[in-house]
Amino acid sequence: MNGYDSWMREAIADARLALGTGDVPVAAIVIAADGTVLGRGRNERELHQDPTAHAEIVAIREAARATGDWHLTGATLVVTLEPCVMCAGAILSARIPRVVFGAWDDKAGAVGSVYDVLRDRRLNHRVEVVAGVLAEECGALLLDFFQSRR
Repeated sequence: MNGYDSWMREAIADARLALGTGDVPVAAIVIAADGTVLGRGRNERELHQDPTAHAEIVAIREAARATGDWHLTGATLVVTLEPCVMCAGAILSARIPRVVFGAWDDKAGAVGSVYDVLRDRRLNHRVEVVAGVLAEECGALLLDFFQSRR
């Protein structure tokens, strides 16, 4: 078990809450360097009819409010699914130095699958990425969700 498994398990539990609103079960947690949870988010696009209400965005907004600063320079973002381009942009904008994700997103992933925005040397900030943490569990939650909708 690596140091991120327990955080990912918390994110998986939070992702299950999205099922109650018909949202894709993805969740994110922003953690301070000292281990304090600064923000939590889950997908809320269906709940709020907001295309920007991805788990990462919701968690980053909450963390910025909690700290009173949009610079989340000492934080780690843990998310159950590889971030998309929009979320990767928000991560870069918030100056988050580390992202830990579970399942790969072969259709919209922007952290190595389709794009690699967080480590693009042309940009002014690069992020350490830890990929595939509890990937099978994270992926199974998504697979079950989409199979139930067919």
